[in-house]
Amino acid sequence: MLSGRGAVVVGGSRGVGFAVARLLTELGARVVVNGRDPDAVSGAAQQIPHAVGVAGSPAEPATADLLVDTCVREFGRIDILINCAGTAEPPGSSILNITSAQFRDLLDAHLGTVFETCRAAAPRMVEQGGGAIVNTSSFAFLGDYGGTGYPAGKGGVNALTMAIAAELKEHRVRANVVCPGAKTRLSTGPEYEAHIAELHRRGLLDEISYQGALDAAPPEYVAPTYAYLASDAAEDITGRIFVAAGGFVGEFARPTPAILAYRDHHTDPPWTVAELHEKIALAKT
Repeated sequence: MLSGRGAVVVGGSRGVGFAVARLLTELGARVVVNGRDPDAVSGAAQQIPHAVGVAGSPAEPATADLLVDTCVREFGRIDILINCAGTAEPPGSSILNITSAQFRDLLDAHLGTVFETCRAAAPRMVEQGGGAIVNTSSFAFLGDYGGTGYPAGKGGVNALTMAIAAELKEHRVRANVVCPGAKTRLSTGPEYEAHIAELHRRGLLDEISYQGALDAAPPEYVAPTYAYLASDAAEDITGRIFVAAGGFVGEFARPTPAILAYRDHHTDPPWTVAELHEKIALAKT
């Protein structure tokens, strides 16, 4: 299915990224595996056939360029870019206590990484006449899990991916998002379980979401969605946000505005505050 394709998997040394990188090679691709920990990258590259490892922060322009250059040098081209890197919000983090530096670090780890790698890969894909980008977001962009930089970064990933998809469609470069639900090192352990329990106690997570967060499937269950979106079978699919969690595959509908009130500004005065209250606050009653 992916025979002869060159791929870069950012965050491919562990978790979802590792499962995706391994599946891509099983389907015939050749993969550059990236992560920040050199030992983890080296170990992953040894476990995955037809893979080479490049360690470093993909949010750094030089590292992002190196990933793409290595893929082209080793495999002749870059057809696939998968972004799976990420870092958790600090324990107990909220708008009430997070520092500016922590917030910027979270944005850099998520949105900055996606920007830099897409910036490096997109021109090469356009020159080749096509390619596939699959970025990773999270249910957290909805705000249901609280936090600050993590949901903001993931929301930014969604918006940036939609913009890339629109801009590069004429060049046959596709860009989509996957929001995975899987058991990884970021979603296991006493601190994670306590965090989920606290969100449930505060009413931020309903019972189904609470149980699902504690009993996620292994990363191998979400990897096929990434592989599908990277393949020619998905050649007409771009600019969409998918969900892959265990055996569940879904999609977030593209936001569209619903009309709550309208008047012609050529003939009518501006809305009063009282009129807006009637149209907005009382619209759901």
